[in-house]
Amino acid sequence: MVSVASPTEGAFKLSADFQPTGDQPQAIDKLVEGLQRGDRYQTLLGATGSGKTFTIANVVQAVGRPTLVLAHNKTLAAQLCAELKEFFPENSVEYFVSYYDYYQPEAYIPRSDTYIAKDADINDEIDKLRHAATRSLFTRRDVIIVASVSCIYGLGEPSGYEEFILRMKVGEQLERRDVLRRMVEMQYERNDQNVVRGRFRMRGDSLTILPSYEELAVRIDFWDNEVERISELDPLTGEIVGEKESIEIFPAKHFVTSKDNLEDALKAIETELGDQLTFLKEQGKILEAARLEERTHYDLETLRETGYCAGIENYSRHLQVRPAGSTPWCLLDYFPDDWLLVVDESHITLPQVQGQYFGDRSRKETLVEFGFRLPSALDNRPLTFDEFDQHINQTIFVSATPADYELDQSTQVAEQVIRPTGVLDPLVEVRSTDGQIDDLLAEINATTAKGQRVLVTTLTKKMAEDLADYLTEMGVKTHYLHSEVETLDRVEILRDLRLGVYDVVVGINLLREGLDLPEVSLV
Repeated sequence: MVSVASPTEGAFKLSADFQPTGDQPQAIDKLVEGLQRGDRYQTLLGATGSGKTFTIANVVQAVGRPTLVLAHNKTLAAQLCAELKEFFPENSVEYFVSYYDYYQPEAYIPRSDTYIAKDADINDEIDKLRHAATRSLFTRRDVIIVASVSCIYGLGEPSGYEEFILRMKVGEQLERRDVLRRMVEMQYERNDQNVVRGRFRMRGDSLTILPSYEELAVRIDFWDNEVERISELDPLTGEIVGEKESIEIFPAKHFVTSKDNLEDALKAIETELGDQLTFLKEQGKILEAARLEERTHYDLETLRETGYCAGIENYSRHLQVRPAGSTPWCLLDYFPDDWLLVVDESHITLPQVQGQYFGDRSRKETLVEFGFRLPSALDNRPLTFDEFDQHINQTIFVSATPADYELDQSTQVAEQVIRPTGVLDPLVEVRSTDGQIDDLLAEINATTAKGQRVLVTTLTKKMAEDLADYLTEMGVKTHYLHSEVETLDRVEILRDLRLGVYDVVVGINLLREGLDLPEVSLV
């Protein structure tokens, strides 16, 4: 039995040990009035350290709408997510960033005849958080999602995803065989030995599922074809931690399609393949035609047998029954019509959003031209900036230095200059590079003796690792941080710095806008 989930009503409840002070009350009132008045664009111009995040939290509580907070990198997004979780412990605060720890996109370099296959390392924990985010949007209103630019990249169609939600309740009559078939259609895999995320197990009359978005597994006990009991349990120990009267299981992947739609999509792909092969052969590109035919037929067979294939996103236009050139579905489409967008550090984030489309387009046009992909692969893309703007209902740009675009678009600017903490601007010294390591070590020792922390920036990853090793040998609690450190590990390193596990973090680009480390007094 499949049903459409109806989001439950819920109010945001802000929890903080302090009240708005300084410029914060007038900024909050001004932004809330603008939202209630229907202003589409507003700007919060706040000095560094003036408490912009707390101001936005108060605005979200006042208007009570599902909110997307857009940040320009994963580390800043993780920090914002952690802060908002502290402010809203009773509400749903989710994290949505790219789930790749490593990503090499598919590419072709004609000059050297070099094909680079797609290579990626998917972080299972981040994938779970992404599924938890979309699930929250279907089940409740009190949702804040903190996202990177990944939110403008393609996802499955919201209505198609919604149609696959499986709902079961105690006492309901369900054919077990139909339930198992439905689980497979939802991209869950059967594994009767070990239940891990995105898998299910059927033993006797008990069906155990570990949803793609949960820590706890779900066990459904059947009596013949009647749902007798629904339990939540620890997937490791098997200990039952709770009973439920009903359960909703969401798909294991965002790209899901019904059998009928899949058959139609396969026919459409075959038709496009025939047209493109004719086009390539007319141009005398026999090698490109043969390459495209072989690759596409392999994908078609895999889709026909399993309903999924590597690179399935390149066929998303056909699977979602979209016309050529149409706007792809993305996370923004999962929000209700009255959603609120907050663009953090907008002077950096908006140019980043604008640049995503053009780089993606250039790479894929080469793949299509040389027979590695069908032309429909061009429709698996991030949003253009105009499409991103058309999705916006109401937005607040947040920055200490907003660009001309934000100021020109905004109907009003709320200024926030006073720092409630009373923190002053830092002193800046320029020193000679002679004996700089010894000088650095002396400054680190003096700073850590006061219980404060230090950030050190270098030019290269190798230099960061070597310097971190040297400082560790000198007895300093040090760790390095750069792009090869996994996303969630970066967050833990910065948290450990604040907690005192490390006194020094050495990195390449640690002075990112928006990074909030109050314990750090020396850079």
